[in-house]
Amino acid sequence: MKVLLLKDVYNLGRAGDVKKVANGYARNFLIPQKMAVPATVGATTHVDRIKASAQKQRELVNEEMAGLAAQIAGLELVFKAKVGESGKLFGSITQQMIADAISEKISATVDRHWVESQPLREAGEHKVKIRLTFDLVPEVKVNVESDVEEIEEETEGKRKRARKAEAIAEHMDETAASVTVSAVESEPVVEKTETLAPEETDTPASEETVTPVPEDTKSQEESEEE
Repeated sequence: MKVLLLKDVYNLGRAGDVKKVANGYARNFLIPQKMAVPATVGATTHVDRIKASAQKQRELVNEEMAGLAAQIAGLELVFKAKVGESGKLFGSITQQMIADAISEKISATVDRHWVESQPLREAGEHKVKIRLTFDLVPEVKVNVESDVEEIEEETEGKRKRARKAEAIAEHMDETAASVTVSAVESEPVVEKTETLAPEETDTPASEETVTPVPEDTKSQEESEEE
């Protein structure tokens, strides 16, 4: 679809230009945002008027943003990050982080949408453009450095946690061994006893024992009976 730009559109064209774009891009973004209209015969008759109006607006905006562009141009930003052996970051430096860093340095608000950069994922020096207007695009230098201290602290923290875990495991082993020994010592000892059979005797248990009577006593008892 051909459209007539009503406003400057980055990476597409300036107001008054006629551009061919995808139907979806035109219908879903450019036309609803009032950045363009279909390039009909009637619309193209207004090209000169649109260009003249856009030029005046552009000059006003550039003048307004010139001071901010001067403050941003040449800034150097330094970010500390965890860096792997291959130079890749554990994470990334985002547009919002860059915008916040610039805002802090110049004491003015910088929108993250002005930052023309994908998230930075490698250590080293990067050139990042900040698009304020169609014409004003100052550049900043972004240095991403390895945060050695943070890595060392994290490594030391891991070592401490490992030593603590090892000490706890050792203590648990000692406690378990102590409990086992105590259980063995407290177990009652049962003595085995043998049942002895009764001793054998010459006198059977069923026989009665007869006690002999003295002869004098026997004679006395017989005389009494007579």
